[in-house]
Amino acid sequence: MIRALQHVAIDVDDLDAALGFYTEGLGLEVAERPASLGANGAWLSTGSGQIHLVEVETFVAPAASPHLALEVDDVDAAVATLRGRDIEVSDPFDVGAGRQAFLHDPAGNMVELNQPTP
Repeated sequence: MIRALQHVAIDVDDLDAALGFYTEGLGLEVAERPASLGANGAWLSTGSGQIHLVEVETFVAPAASPHLALEVDDVDAAVATLRGRDIEVSDPFDVGAGRQAFLHDPAGNMVELNQPTP
């Protein structure tokens, strides 16, 4: 029935800061977004899906574990690249089904970098 995750929508408090983080920091590309949806958001391509950023005036950062996970080929290399861009990211660690590291976008949303075990 379900083939794949098509997109995830993330609320942010500053669209420009979030776009900078996801494009310049994580290297995602902006995807076309219908103008009819207004100027309070942006879509980003993740390869097999999308991240939809939505600027919300009443935004409150998540308090605990909600997050999105992005698959990477090499979590150690991804962490090194992000740290080279002055982005704070945890040390990678094993979870049995792979390795992962965590970081937060400018709005406080948690992002997981996930390198699955082959």
